[in-house]
Amino acid sequence: MRAEGAGPLAGIRVVEFAALGPAPFAAMLMADMGADVLRIDRPGSPGRDSDILNRGRASLVVDIKDPDALASLRRIIDVADVLIEGFRPGVMERNGLGPDVVCAANPRLIYLRMTGWGQGGPLAERAGHDINYIAVAGALAPIGRAGQPPVPPLNLVGDFGGGSMFAALGIVAALYEREKSGRGQIIDAAMVDGTANLMAMYLSHQQGGREGTGLESGAYFLDGSAPYYRCYACADGRYVAVGAIEPAFWRILLETSGVGTGLSQEPDDWPEASAQLEALFLTRDRDDWIELFEGRDACIAPVLTYDELESHAHLAARGTYVRQDGLLQPAPAPRFSRSRTRIAGKPSQVGAGGDALAASWLSSPPIAHQSHPVTDNQGAP
Repeated sequence: MRAEGAGPLAGIRVVEFAALGPAPFAAMLMADMGADVLRIDRPGSPGRDSDILNRGRASLVVDIKDPDALASLRRIIDVADVLIEGFRPGVMERNGLGPDVVCAANPRLIYLRMTGWGQGGPLAERAGHDINYIAVAGALAPIGRAGQPPVPPLNLVGDFGGGSMFAALGIVAALYEREKSGRGQIIDAAMVDGTANLMAMYLSHQQGGREGTGLESGAYFLDGSAPYYRCYACADGRYVAVGAIEPAFWRILLETSGVGTGLSQEPDDWPEASAQLEALFLTRDRDDWIELFEGRDACIAPVLTYDELESHAHLAARGTYVRQDGLLQPAPAPRFSRSRTRIAGKPSQVGAGGDALAASWLSSPPIAHQSHPVTDNQGAP
C-alpha cells in the first residue's frame, strides 16, 4: 500500500540506460515523482558530481558484453515497470536488450525509446541534435529577427520540451493503461514529433488568418517583432520582458511608463512603437522600471540571470529553485495536494547504490505486479 504523502509514482521501478540530455531528464522526472530509478552505467563512465539531470537514482555498472552480466541485467529488467533508453534505433537490439527480447520476458514492461528522429522514417538512422530536430519540425524558422538567421532557443524545445516531457507523459499514460489491460507497451518518443505537437497553436494562427501571425521570422506577434511582446534594454545593461498583448495591458504599460496612449499595436506600426519604447526603457535601470510597475498589470518582468534566481521574491516564496547537495537546482514540478514530490538524492555516482537497489527488486515482486494479472487485448486473463 502506498504511504500517504508518498510520491505519485511510488512503487514504480525504472531501469534507465545512461545517455545524454533528454533521456536522463525524463528519468529525473520519474525519480522526482517517487519512482525508484536504477541507472545502468558502462564500465569506465565518468562521474557526474554536478549533473542535476542524474539526481535521485542509484547506479549499477554493467558490462553488457559479458554474458553473465547481461543475464543478470535481464533478470533485473524482468521485475521492472519501465525501461528508458536513448540510443539510435537498433543499438539495444544489437546488445540483446531490444523490446522483442525483454518485453517477451516481462510483458508488463513499459519500454520507452527516446530518439530525435524516431524509430522509423528516412532520417531514423541519421545523427542529429536539438537544433536539427526543431528545424525540420518547423519550430526554428520563426524564432529570431527579420533578416537574421533563426536563433536556437538553447536546447529547451527539442530535447526537453519535445523530447523528455512527451516521454514522461507517454510513460505515465502507458502505466495508466496497464492498470486496465495488464500489459506494457513500447513507446516511440521522437523529439521531432513532440516538437511538432508544440507547434499546434502556431499552426492554428498561421491557418486562421489572424493578423500578425505569419510564421516567418519577424512577422509573428510572439517572436519579438511586436512592441508589446519583446525584451527591452535598460540603462544599466539589463533587460525587461514585456508581454502586454491584450489592449488593456498595453494601455497600462503606456500610461504607467509615461509614453502616453498614442502608440499603436497594429502590425504596420510595430517598428515605430518599438523604437519609441526602446528609447524610453534606456532612460532607467531595470529594477527602477520593475518598481514603477509594481502592482500594475502591465505584464512586465525582469529578465533574471543565474545569479538572481535565489533572491527573487516570487521564486523564493514558492521554493521554485532550491539549493541541495551544494547545487542550485529546480524543485520538482508540478505540485500535488496529497502526493509528495522530492529530490530523492544528489546526482548519481557511477556504481553507487545500484547493487542494493537491484537486490531489493529481485527479492520481491513489483507492487504493480502483485494484484493485476496480464490480460489479452480483450481484458480476459
